[in-house]
Amino acid sequence: MRLRIDAAYDGTAFAGWSSQPGLRTVQGTIEAALATVLRDPAEQVRLVVAGRTDAGVHATGQVAHLDLSAERWAALAADRRRGEPTTALARRLNGVLASADPDVVITGIALAPAGFDARFSPIWRRYAYRIADEAALRDPLRRAHTLWQPGTLDAAAMDALAQSLVGLHDFGAFCKPREGSTTIRTLLDYRWRRDDDGVLLATVRADAFCHSMVRALVGAAVAVGLGRREPDAIVELLRSAQRTSLFPVVAAKGLTLVEVGYPPDAELAARAEQTRARRQPLGSASPAATAADGASSD
Repeated sequence: MRLRIDAAYDGTAFAGWSSQPGLRTVQGTIEAALATVLRDPAEQVRLVVAGRTDAGVHATGQVAHLDLSAERWAALAADRRRGEPTTALARRLNGVLASADPDVVITGIALAPAGFDARFSPIWRRYAYRIADEAALRDPLRRAHTLWQPGTLDAAAMDALAQSLVGLHDFGAFCKPREGSTTIRTLLDYRWRRDDDGVLLATVRADAFCHSMVRALVGAAVAVGLGRREPDAIVELLRSAQRTSLFPVVAAKGLTLVEVGYPPDAELAARAEQTRARRQPLGSASPAATAADGASSD
């Protein structure tokens, strides 16, 4: 029995999503709570996630799945004193997580439809990034979720650059390379605007993200917004697909995973199969034939 688990967390005190020996991680924290509630050995509780966020990155729309044995699900379903089993499980999990300062919350649990895979079924992921420059109101209550940037940024120039990067590209200039993985991605949306407090907000949506891609895209926009780099130079770097140090990878604290998009239920299994296929170099296959090679990571 596969369960879809939706979660939100403040990433400040976590060493990222993925479990790491001796470090506090989101995955490790939720899996430990699940082991307590299910009364299963911790090593038997394993979550598969849509986006492996890095240390300091937040989430309001993270998605994971958990596979339970038929016996374990039957035991949960049989305990009607606690109510509907998925709702009861979410409530009990949040009770365990809240025993400490709750910087991670389970926002929903549901039976996953046939073919659902939290990692391989998504058709896109959406991130947001917050920057307060000297033209913005700097709210100390949001300091753990906002980059404070010296100087004043040109929001229009940043937005124009962002839109010029949209499309199917090799984003090697914006990713930390990993052996055996591709840097080809389809950037579906990338926009910048100021909110009512003057804070610069980025929306970045893609089929998947390679390591550090969102923060590098933001760093490139900041370089343009400060007048330190010309937009044409950034576009040329994109075409080169070579990692560069001409703009910074910005701090993780301004970044939040907002939403993960999935296809209709009838298409979930086909999407997962397509996503598992390794992408081909540009020119060797049509864009329609290419597919993401794994979960997002930033």
